[in-house]
Amino acid sequence: MRLITYLLILIASLVTAPAFAGDYHLGVGDIVSINVYGHPDMQVDEARVDGNGNIAVPLVGEISVVGLTPNEARKRVSLALEKGGYIIKPNVNLLVQKYRSKQASVLGNVNQPGKYALESATTVSDLLALAGGIGPHGSDTVILLHKADNQVKRIPIDTIALFKEGKTSLDYAVGSGDILYVPQAEVFYIYGEVQHPGAYRLEKNMNIMEAISLGGGITPRGTERGVEIRRQDGADGKISTTKATQSELLQPNDVVYVKESLF
Repeated sequence: MRLITYLLILIASLVTAPAFAGDYHLGVGDIVSINVYGHPDMQVDEARVDGNGNIAVPLVGEISVVGLTPNEARKRVSLALEKGGYIIKPNVNLLVQKYRSKQASVLGNVNQPGKYALESATTVSDLLALAGGIGPHGSDTVILLHKADNQVKRIPIDTIALFKEGKTSLDYAVGSGDILYVPQAEVFYIYGEVQHPGAYRLEKNMNIMEAISLGGGITPRGTERGVEIRRQDGADGKISTTKATQSELLQPNDVVYVKESLF
């Protein structure tokens, strides 16, 4: 399941349209290159957007580009060269070389956690792909902490629904300063008369029969009629023990206990 989810993330990052598409807007710290066709003396390999939102352009000096798209910045440089009488109808090429003004973090159970530059419109699937996908112990539900209107909104995202079921509406746009957190996957425990007792990953809508199967099945000494669920109550933290049916769905941190047969 984890490998399938990872592959789906990589595919979706290539073919899924962003939830809120838009051009990248230059910010402080970004580095651009400037080339003017036929004028090699005008070439600038690295022009940094300074703290005032300007870049230094040969002949014309500083030009404000913060908040502009690269194409809008290109037009502004071209207009400044033409208005200044330096070049008639300049053919300007302006490209972003290093994205440094807008970054988002990916934390938790991913293969490559860290801070990543937002190179144009970026979505949750893009960030997961940059971080190498969800790790083997990561949850199928990830959390996006999205900053908007001076508030932080917590958005849980079901990656199985997003990638396997194709619900692209869950592929939220990621903004600068956002955090994508992948918690550890929920688990259940199985003990008693099973072949391989221990802790196992809890999949969505997993029932008792599937849990026993993961545990290697019941031993010759065990009995299906003696299966119990030991569950912690959310209100007071007390442990309750109930007899389980094969179709009963498990909850996080449930303990499945298979009793020994009396006969």
